[in-house]
Amino acid sequence: MAYLTTAIQLPCSTNYLVMNTALQLRFGERAISIRKDFRKRFYPTNPIVECHAGAKAGHLEVLLFRHWLVVFSKAHS
Repeated sequence: MAYLTTAIQLPCSTNYLVMNTALQLRFGERAISIRKDFRKRFYPTNPIVECHAGAKAGHLEVLLFRHWLVVFSKAHS
């Protein structure tokens, strides 16, 4: 089962379109979430792959090419 979440923001002071897209895939008891990473990192990151524990127990976050965040976690019903 896959969920695609798209949020479109239209600021009234500018003439551009900003799209935030996240893709979530569920495989049984596991979930994979792929989205653009907007967090400011205050440490140097690996330019190819950066891997660390997520915010919650059981989460693994992988930062690809400093822009894409892939989160592996347990699926919640």
